[in-house]
Amino acid sequence: MAGFFVRAMFTALFFLGCFSFVSAKDRMTSSMLIGNARIDIRIEQSTLRIPTKDVLHWVKSAAESVAAYYGRFPVPQVLIRITPFEGRGVHNGLTFGDGGGRILIRVGNETSAAEFASDWMLTHEMVHLAFPSVDEKHHWIEEGIATYVEPIARIQAGNLTAEQMWLDLVRDMPQGLPQVGDHGLDHTHTWGRTYWGGALFCLLADVEIRRQTNNAKGLEQALRAILDAGGDIRKEWNLEDALRTGDRAVGANVLEPLYTKMKDNPVGIDLGSLWMQLGVQSDGAGVRFDDSATLAAVRRAITTRESAASPDPTFFKLLAVFVGRAVGLSDRPGQVNSNSG
Repeated sequence: MAGFFVRAMFTALFFLGCFSFVSAKDRMTSSMLIGNARIDIRIEQSTLRIPTKDVLHWVKSAAESVAAYYGRFPVPQVLIRITPFEGRGVHNGLTFGDGGGRILIRVGNETSAAEFASDWMLTHEMVHLAFPSVDEKHHWIEEGIATYVEPIARIQAGNLTAEQMWLDLVRDMPQGLPQVGDHGLDHTHTWGRTYWGGALFCLLADVEIRRQTNNAKGLEQALRAILDAGGDIRKEWNLEDALRTGDRAVGANVLEPLYTKMKDNPVGIDLGSLWMQLGVQSDGAGVRFDDSATLAAVRRAITTRESAASPDPTFFKLLAVFVGRAVGLSDRPGQVNSNSG
């Protein structure tokens, strides 16, 4: 109870402080708190014709999804710069580690509330905040984690169904398989291998960690441990150190050996067999789950929030508080670590 009043007092003071600024004609910046993290949302132009409340709700939903997966928002503060364009939808997300964390993203002037609700891109970009910057040849791990974690995070926050996630994975994961001329994840920088090859690595790791630990741990706990050790986008790490940190946290030797296996070699995976073991049956239009399958319990655990490891969902609903409006936040110079898409 004492902690609640402290947070409430902090929120009230911050609210008053934010309102001490004067609005600018060409942009508006709102702020919200997710737990102890502050998210500043700057709309770059006054031409945005969609309701501001829809934009802020979209940011709030994405932030709550990422906080649900990691147990907290990844960085203490982030600036999200939204640039409107003529049209619909969300496009061209970029995430940077300088200045505490920045996300640049474009939003169409005609984007509907329903389109915001179904958007995955902002959640994807926020996931980038939760992993350290690594050497350019390892870009696949940054994009792979964001591609794999994004739908799981949205499921855990109640913003996506497990059926939709597995339907999409069955459809899209083949793009991550090695093609002719492939030389392993570290040396094959095609779009498919970068995004979906990285996501395939994450899926295989998640399944194997859960298999070895009898579902006591998963990739989620490994990634949380990396983040809690200081491995967010603001820091530069050696990839092997990050993977070793994750393996220690789950008590299973999975991430490092899998990386050794896949980094220099085009490892083929029988996805049909994997879906069968997980109990995922897709006809292209929908999925059915076979709960008698060998790894059905693993499939269920991947998308289920662990009550012992995560706060109650209402925690984030209570603390995703809009705390005012401010303007004139300048970009801070510094070394840029970026993840795109």
